[in-house]
Amino acid sequence: MGTLKGKTAIITGGGRAVLSDGSCGSIGYGIATAYAKEGANLVITGRNVKKLTDAKEELEEKYGIRVLPVQADISAGADNEALAESVAKQAMDAFGRIDVLINNAQASASGVTLADHTTEQFDLAVYSGLYATFHYMKACYPYLKETKGAVINFASGAGLFGNYGQCAYAAAKEGIRGLTRVAATEWGPDGINVNIVCPLAWTAQLENFEKAYPEAFKANVKMPPMGHYGDVEKEIGRVCVQLASPDFKFMTGETITLEGGLGQRP
Repeated sequence: MGTLKGKTAIITGGGRAVLSDGSCGSIGYGIATAYAKEGANLVITGRNVKKLTDAKEELEEKYGIRVLPVQADISAGADNEALAESVAKQAMDAFGRIDVLINNAQASASGVTLADHTTEQFDLAVYSGLYATFHYMKACYPYLKETKGAVINFASGAGLFGNYGQCAYAAAKEGIRGLTRVAATEWGPDGINVNIVCPLAWTAQLENFEKAYPEAFKANVKMPPMGHYGDVEKEIGRVCVQLASPDFKFMTGETITLEGGLGQRP
């Protein structure tokens, strides 16, 4: 423990969400918990101030690290470049360094078929996911170059396997995968490794998906061969800790499926 002590990680979508049974329902918060246990200071972003504040209070109290919550929403019509640059600047002002960037935030109208998808719904997925990843990577690049840091971007089996009712979500996630591979090529000489995680964990977002679009949920969400959905901290967050460690520095541009056996592909 303490392998990230003194380092700083930015986690988008890092607010604390809760499942109907009261357990943690946020991949971003699961990652934040895993990083906090290793001693990293955190910058967490999101749209919901209360979720960010709740995360800050709990993480600081439990693990003795510092957390900077920043309300931020990359969206159509906003000055998104300036917003991402502001988050990076606040991170530098607070902690003096950026070692890890984790682009986890994503919104979408999953469950709506391609024929019924509106431009606004498509924009929601592309801006909150693909454009957000693009802007945060650009804003953080100079600081990650200084620390020879790591970038972990989140994609999805929705894009890998063409899930029903997830056209905009899949398009955004596959765009993120392409962007990640290019960054791995261009930023490798700077000592920055850039990888992709495709997770399957039981989250508040997935719970809401089941309620809102039961047909699409049934078509897409299966029980993994491992017999359970991923734990957001232990089975997703811990892998993200390892991806930022020296042991995995030579691995870059890769897509890692954390789906308990569902993400198998040639």
